[in-house]
Amino acid sequence: MDSLVLRLPQIVIQLLAFALALSVHESAHGWVAERLGDPTARWLGRITLNPIKHVDLIGTIIFPLMLAVLGAPVIGWAKPVPFVSRNLRNQRRDPALVALAGPVSNVALAVAATLVLLGVKVLMPDFRPLLFAMISVGAQGAPGVAAPLIYLRFSLAWINLVLAVFNLIPIPPLDGSHVVGALLPPALHWQWVQLQRWGMLLLFVLLWSGFLGIILRPFMTGLLWILGF
Repeated sequence: MDSLVLRLPQIVIQLLAFALALSVHESAHGWVAERLGDPTARWLGRITLNPIKHVDLIGTIIFPLMLAVLGAPVIGWAKPVPFVSRNLRNQRRDPALVALAGPVSNVALAVAATLVLLGVKVLMPDFRPLLFAMISVGAQGAPGVAAPLIYLRFSLAWINLVLAVFNLIPIPPLDGSHVVGALLPPALHWQWVQLQRWGMLLLFVLLWSGFLGIILRPFMTGLLWILGF
């Protein structure tokens, strides 16, 4: 319990970063759908950075909170942003573009956060020990205002990266499955859609088997290498 209390600042920062990453992700889906001809997301108020509009009780609150407490990468999902495929100008290609918009927006946000961190690293000589202290021992090892602010930017970088990679896994209902489905011929697409009933079970197996960690590890290692760790 004491360890959990000491890690509370880290958990709060991670969840704040996750809320922003998820809001950007879902808004990107709706924004691209609108650009391609379907304004449904706009009508429903889903093109917004307000995380409350995107909350799914399990995927946005319970699941990521559980992962944060366990010290695992914070990932999750939101309520799907609806779109009407018949409103899209190209009903075969455009659903894949709508699906890709979310992960692409997270990659863009991760790159932006990383560039800010690299700028801070140049200007702040004690950048590396402060960030290392926040990652390894939490706020009690890095007093002051600078460390939490650096850790927030680091969390934005790695959580957006994790969210992008996670969502590109081709398991329903993740975005990667919609991209694959859009590329399949109609007969195979119908069979692919049937996998959705097993999607959540497959995702939990992926998580608890440790295979998800194997997928994510090279990306996390790359981010730490870029930052000089």
